[in-house]
Amino acid sequence: MTLTLAQANLAIASAIDKATELDIRISVSVCDAGGRLLAFGRMDGGHWGAGYGSQGKAVASAAFAKPSGLLTERASSPIMLGIAQAEGGHIFYAKGAVPIFIDGVLAGACGVGGGTGEQDEQCAAAGAAALLP
Repeated sequence: MTLTLAQANLAIASAIDKATELDIRISVSVCDAGGRLLAFGRMDGGHWGAGYGSQGKAVASAAFAKPSGLLTERASSPIMLGIAQAEGGHIFYAKGAVPIFIDGVLAGACGVGGGTGEQDEQCAAAGAAALLP
């Protein structure tokens, strides 16, 4: 199962809607199950650096098929550091991304940067939820 560009853009729009409710400015990245970027959006006024965070968190979530925040405890372990190095250093083990499952199969992840970790995860979850039937 792969995500379409239309699905990725719907997830981005839904994450941005949630950010608007929370009165924060975010960047949103949606990647496929292999961690490759499908679509990206940054709200007007969003910090440029949040784009890197949103993508790195999405990569982590897709790589492990779980919310990126669940990986923070192990982030400094040799295995996790080795995975990040082998991946090219783009993976971020921080709260703010959730995997996207379609029909029980990992299809990708939605990652957000720009708010607190909790706010980012709320926005990412709203993006992923937009793709549920």
